Amino acid sequence: MRGKQAPKRNIPPDPKFHSPLVGKLVNHVMRKGKKTIAQKVVYQAFDIIQKETKEDPLTVFEKAIENVGPTVEIRARRVGGAHYQIPFPVRGDRRVTLALRWIIQAARGRKGRPMREKLATEIVDASKGEGAAMKKKSDVHKMAEANKAFAHFAKYG
Repeated sequence: MRGKQAPKRNIPPDPKFHSPLVGKLVNHVMRKGKKTIAQKVVYQAFDIIQKETKEDPLTVFEKAIENVGPTVEIRARRVGGAHYQIPFPVRGDRRVTLALRWIIQAARGRKGRPMREKLATEIVDASKGEGAAMKKKSDVHKMAEANKAFAHFAKYG
């Protein structure tokens, strides 16, 4: 790694739910700096979740993040002229970031409906352990399992 590591930024909690996790979701949904539009999309998605599940949308969202967050990931390392996919454990912050990223990518991948509906559907599916974001997690886990033989190349720390 070259240079200094970027400092951790504190992401302020969102104004409606006062949750830093929802604040991160808003920032991930946001495009071209349009935060108010991203907030509107997220809050409308949470309203849809509320209507569909009859549960607290924040609880459903936290369950979805918990389900989608990976425990291992693979990273490419070059060892003696060959590239190996090496499984690494995922730390807390990165786990949440990957979960958010995969949920939003899966929601954007769904076609034909407004983003609020796609996001709501993906969050509900993820909280049940289904959907494209969960498939992404299982694919990553399978890949890590397949490359477990190269784990001894990993340098932890």
